[in-house]
Amino acid sequence: MKLAIAALLAGSAAAFVPAAKQASTTAIKESPYENELGVIAPTGFWDPFDLSGGAKPETFEQYRAAELKHGRVAQLAVVGYVVQECYRFPGEISPGLAFADVPNGIAAVNAIPSLGWAQIIVLIGAVDYWGFLGDFAAGKLDLDPEELEKRQLQELQHGRLAMLGTLELFRHDAQSIVQAGFDGSDNLILGLPSLYN
Repeated sequence: MKLAIAALLAGSAAAFVPAAKQASTTAIKESPYENELGVIAPTGFWDPFDLSGGAKPETFEQYRAAELKHGRVAQLAVVGYVVQECYRFPGEISPGLAFADVPNGIAAVNAIPSLGWAQIIVLIGAVDYWGFLGDFAAGKLDLDPEELEKRQLQELQHGRLAMLGTLELFRHDAQSIVQAGFDGSDNLILGLPSLYN
């Protein structure tokens, strides 16, 4: 019994002994893609889930092309949110449904007929899969490599910002549907009162 008590006391005393400090490191695992276009300060090469770890260059190029495509779509979405606040196309989107009758933002999802959604999905799928509306020579600028790289970086940055902006517009719009006027305004775009007069 005395031996069991002594063992318990020795074990509990060890709990108060300071643990040996382990060397910690702040080094991030090196990536073969940390010098690619789009790696900018202050984040540097930011891949917290190591999605590019072990990726072949072809796979990384697919990731970059997808990022660029999503960025372009997000830029169109942000512009679309702004334009629908101040302008509507004349005419009808489908028989009996005028463009002016379709609500703004996320509320439009329920207003568009299912055949309209089918057309949208088929068109987007065709463009994405077969590359319709692809690479055209018209409109391409003849830039020196340094200026081209600068503009490509700007396009990536604008696309990243637009993706964040689109998510915020969706969040704000969804919150307005759940609780109308939660921010004290019925309008999506604040600071532009001339749009709503």
